[in-house]
Order: sequence, then structure tokens, then C-alpha cells
Amino acid sequence: MTESAQAVREFKMPDVGEGLTEAEILKWYVQPGDTVTDGQVVCEVETAKAAVELPIPFDGTVRELRFAEGTTVDVGQVIISVATGGGGAPAPEPEAAPAEAPEAESAEPKGRQPVLVGYGVSESSTKRRARRPANEAPAEQAPAPEAPAPAPAPAPAAPVANGTPVSGADRPLAKPPVRKLAKDLGVDLATVVPTGEGGVVTREDVHAAAAPQTPAEAAPAPAPQPQAAPAPQAAAPAPDARETRVPVKGVRKATAQAMVGSAFTAPHVTEFVTVDVTRTMKLVEKMKADKDLAGVRINPLLMVARALLVAIRRHPDVNAAWDEANQEIVRKHYVNLGIAAATPRGLIVPNIKDAQAKTLPELAAALGELVSTAREGRTSPADMQGGTVTITNVGVFGVDTGTPILNPGESAILAFGAVKWQPWVHKGKVKPRQVTTLALSFDHRLVDGELGSKVLADVAAVLEQPKRLLTWT
Repeated sequence: MTESAQAVREFKMPDVGEGLTEAEILKWYVQPGDTVTDGQVVCEVETAKAAVELPIPFDGTVRELRFAEGTTVDVGQVIISVATGGGGAPAPEPEAAPAEAPEAESAEPKGRQPVLVGYGVSESSTKRRARRPANEAPAEQAPAPEAPAPAPAPAPAAPVANGTPVSGADRPLAKPPVRKLAKDLGVDLATVVPTGEGGVVTREDVHAAAAPQTPAEAAPAPAPQPQAAPAPQAAAPAPDARETRVPVKGVRKATAQAMVGSAFTAPHVTEFVTVDVTRTMKLVEKMKADKDLAGVRINPLLMVARALLVAIRRHPDVNAAWDEANQEIVRKHYVNLGIAAATPRGLIVPNIKDAQAKTLPELAAALGELVSTAREGRTSPADMQGGTVTITNVGVFGVDTGTPILNPGESAILAFGAVKWQPWVHKGKVKPRQVTTLALSFDHRLVDGELGSKVLADVAAVLEQPKRLLTWT
């Protein structure tokens, strides 16, 4: 092996999602010729479960980016090469086929884990290269003092990734979830006025930039910036276009595959019940005003979750899974309660571990954290593993009910519809009452009609008479 070959180390796409086979490169944070240090985040990738930042595990000078932004890369493929010794980076060579790429180093040393967006790098002193707007120099974080970087080796006039020019322009300071929000809203971060500490663009800044402006308020369009190879996505349709094609990948692709697998593997049965929840809604308002519960997020979904947990405790056989390989029913003595959450990246179902053991305030805190984390795009793959039953709150969209599809591997899913005032027979008279419809879908291999009916009836009974939360425990 030549000296030049020995000086080049390669970083492969790691398995960042517990067995996932591929990930899409969303953003490169470095370019050929840049100096990198051990633990520095070099790119952001999106798997079927989460957006993840990848730290490089060694020092050196970036030699080559093997793939452009928007490219879906298989786990194990080399995505970046770094010159780590000698007098700098050797001249770029033609890219070899993935199978023939030299394997000088492992992509991830033992003990190093990929970093989920929003959690930072564990057990290493990460130092991210500062990225500043042209007219100011705010710091994203107060960086640790660094020694002067070695002069980069001569690089090609136009850095390439698989033959495609890659942008080297600095980018505005913003967290990945904010960048995703800007992308979804069609907002160019370069045009957003940051209000966050250190010149960081916040979600509020993006929403403000996305709001309609009058001609007098509109800022002049920025000069076009060179961009990396774009991800394959639908172009803006022409005014007379009759169709638009949108690539399916990431979370949406995984969700589609999982739902098809679930629908055609588990025989679904759905049952419905309409229930008067006036007393529960009154209890929610009383608990919100209770000083002992100050700071606890109380809402109807919390009460539905507690009612379902009570029903499962009374009918534990509903909390099970089907083991196809061994032809066994696996009864779970714990409840990992999933909550379906709609996010800009698609539908995800994180779950509250051991929900059956939590007090009402603990369940409320876990539910609030789950929802806020999902909205910010910080849900980890582990948070979406091991669910046993799920609740989907379709009522927030004004929907009465639906026939939900089981989350793969789970036994049941409860749809909570909109709570509405309706005429209702109460104590022999027609009165306006707050009413909702619940729908329970279950795997008929695990749950027969009698068991499913009892579980749904118990949930309804608790919501109709919330004092049963005490008498049935």
C-alpha cells in the first residue's frame, strides 16, 4: 500500500436506526479542502425513523464527498474520504465502485454512536466549524479555542460529489428541525432575519418569513447561490399541470410499507362506540384549575390514555403480540403506549415506556414530552420501538372517528374522535351534552370480538363516569 493510500481514511454510512439499510443525505456541513476534527458533525442524514447528524471519528482534511445532497445511500457505503497524514490531501482520484472502495478504517470506532438531532454528541468534545453570514459573525455556540487549522491541500476548482458540483457557501445558523420547517414552507433561510441568541434562526423567524408580505414589506430577492445536487423531488408544477409526482422516501416510505404489511398480515376488526364525556370534560377543567396540578398538562387525550390503561389492566389479554415464526401469542405484562403524531416528515408513533406504572402527573409529563419532541423532529428510533397498543387522536382535526390500521406488531389501536355538543338523552330528558365516538381496531388473531368489545366498553365507561378511575383500580 502506498503512502498516499495510507494517509486516506474513509467514513462509511453507519446503521443509525437499529437495522435500517439506507439513509438519505440531507445536508453536507463540510466541503473538500475543509479541516475536520474527531467528533465534528459533517452531515445530516434522514432515515425512515429520524433525522440524524453524523460525527466524523478522526482528524484530517476532507478529500472527497462521495455523494451529493439528496442521495439515498446504503449502509456500509463510503460517503466521505479524509486525508489524515502527510502533507495534506492528495489530488482527487476517479471514484471507485462501492464494492472496490478501500477499507482503510472502520466507519465507527467501538463505543461511538450516531447522534440524534437535538441531543448533541455524547462522550466527545465536538467542535463544529463556525458558519457565519457574510455581513456578521455570530457564533452558534461559544466554541472551544482551537489551534490554527493546517493549510488545506490544493483542491479542484469545482469540488464534486459523484461528478456533480457541490456548494461551498456558508449557511445561516439554524437547527435541523428549523431547516426542515423552512424547506417545507418554501422559505430561503438566507433571507430570514434571525432573532435567536447568537444569530440563530428560530421557528418563529421562519413562520414570520413565510407570512404573506405587502409589496412595500417584501425584501429584494437574494442573489442566486450555487447549490449542491438537489434531491429528486417534484418540480414546481406549471399553471396548467394536471399531475405532480412526489418521491416517496424517509418516514413516509417506511410508514407506507409498514401499513401495507400490517393491513395484509393482521386481520383487522374495528368496533365503535359513541359516549357522553361531559363529566370527563368537566373534570379536565377542574384539574386545570387545581393548584396541586400546576404545571401539569391536563387535556382530554390524557384522560383517554388513562381510561385505556385501566381497560387493559382489567383485560390484560388484549395487550399481546403475534409471533409468526413460533406460532405463539406473546402476552405483555407492560404497556408501551404509542401516540400517533403527525409531523412535517410524516406520521410517526413514539411510545411511552411502561405507561401502566405511571401516576397521572407522570403520564401527563411523558405525553407532553412525547408530543413536543415529535413536533421538533427529535424523536429517537428507540422511542418508536416496542410499542404494544396505540392511541390516534383524530379529533384534533375535527374528525368524528375512523378505522385505524394497527401499528405493526401491536394488538390494538384506539381512535379518539372530536368532542362535540350534541342532543343526548340524559336522565330521561334530551339535553345538550359533550359527546365523542371511539373506534377500536384490533388483531383478530389475538383479540376475539368479546375481548375487544369489553375493552372498548370499559374505555367508554371510564370516560362517561371518570370516578371509575378510582373504583376500578
